[in-house]
Amino acid sequence: MTIARGGRGAAPRHDDRRRSFPQVAPREAPDGRFAATWWGNAWVEALEDTALDPARLARGKAYAGRGHVDAITVTPGRVVAYVHGSRARPYRAEIRMRTLGDDGWERFLDEATARPDHIAALLDKDVPHALEAVTGLLPAPGDLVPDCTCPDDGYPCKHAAALCYQAARLLDEDPFVLFLMRGRGEQELLAELTRRNAARSAAETIAAAPPMPTVPARAVLDAMDRPGLPLPPPLPLPDRPGRPAVFPPDPDAPDPLALDLLATEAAARAHVFLGTGHDPVAALTPWQDAVRLAAAHPGSGLTASTRALYRDLAYALDRTPTDLARAVAAWRQGGAAGLAVLEEPWDPPAGPFDRARPALIAADFPAFRPWRNRLSTESLQLRLGRDGLWYGYESDAGREDWWPRGTPDPDPVGALTDLLGR
Repeated sequence: MTIARGGRGAAPRHDDRRRSFPQVAPREAPDGRFAATWWGNAWVEALEDTALDPARLARGKAYAGRGHVDAITVTPGRVVAYVHGSRARPYRAEIRMRTLGDDGWERFLDEATARPDHIAALLDKDVPHALEAVTGLLPAPGDLVPDCTCPDDGYPCKHAAALCYQAARLLDEDPFVLFLMRGRGEQELLAELTRRNAARSAAETIAAAPPMPTVPARAVLDAMDRPGLPLPPPLPLPDRPGRPAVFPPDPDAPDPLALDLLATEAAARAHVFLGTGHDPVAALTPWQDAVRLAAAHPGSGLTASTRALYRDLAYALDRTPTDLARAVAAWRQGGAAGLAVLEEPWDPPAGPFDRARPALIAADFPAFRPWRNRLSTESLQLRLGRDGLWYGYESDAGREDWWPRGTPDPDPVGALTDLLGR
């Protein structure tokens, strides 16, 4: 896997290690908690577990919810913002935490590049639990040290508590904020992940590739000069297509992401065609092919080059980037069959669909409303595909904004269990 960083020039390190965020709009997570991600809530718990006064915490949470925290600045080991209290001039609140040492970052980088799905998760703004387990990225109780210019000597005061709650929302949006708090900037981490991933991929390719047989050039020329001699046998087909080179960003060169996608695509199609005589892409529509290309890239919007890929592919087919992102999620869930489930409601015959609701009720799941091949609650949905598999979907309660989630399963109870466990 290659991490493309096209369009993002190498920023000076001092810029990479200082980020400012505008005031975060008040909002509440769907489950009623302040943060929406497991790592955002872990950040909040680290504060709440060491707070000495629950009343101050409650006032801080109310301040955060009402938008009393101004723009937040994050640098290694420090989160700072002005917080409005009862007086006209705001107070300067601060949260300090220790940065991760070189050994900790080595463990993080080794673990992140050990598995392609870890890199894909980071580019998708997700933090795998395994990375936290080996590095201790998230603060433990007592790791967060609050401070404020207000006269209150509470630990923390309501202004520092408000800042900590709002910082959890920044972590929800972008886990690279957490990495910056621990001492490493986004550009710096992406560059190091790229380098290590390329080195690991090259080592795996060299170790896995058997030595290629050779044919003396004289034997080939002799065979061409003498029609009676048979040509040497063709070289055997490799076990897998080759990996493209790592294309460094260059303002005067084509987009590295586009080059990587084209090279990977050409190698994969040529490998299949040489082995089977069949082109697996030829039967796809332009829309299906665009979705397939976008789904082959591990990220979904973190880097500028990935956003450009989604924008350009969607524009070329008169779709929106959101349409493409939803279709990519469906393709990653189930390939062409998963995309058909997203886009094509149908009327299944009597049988598995009719037996699904009683099975779900027997498993103590909520009652689902049927419509064509779909079973829905306010925020969960199961769709029966023409391949006989059940596909999970989620939406915010009260909105018809369904997104593919989970792994397809021939059993609706299994599909829903996987969906709820993610």
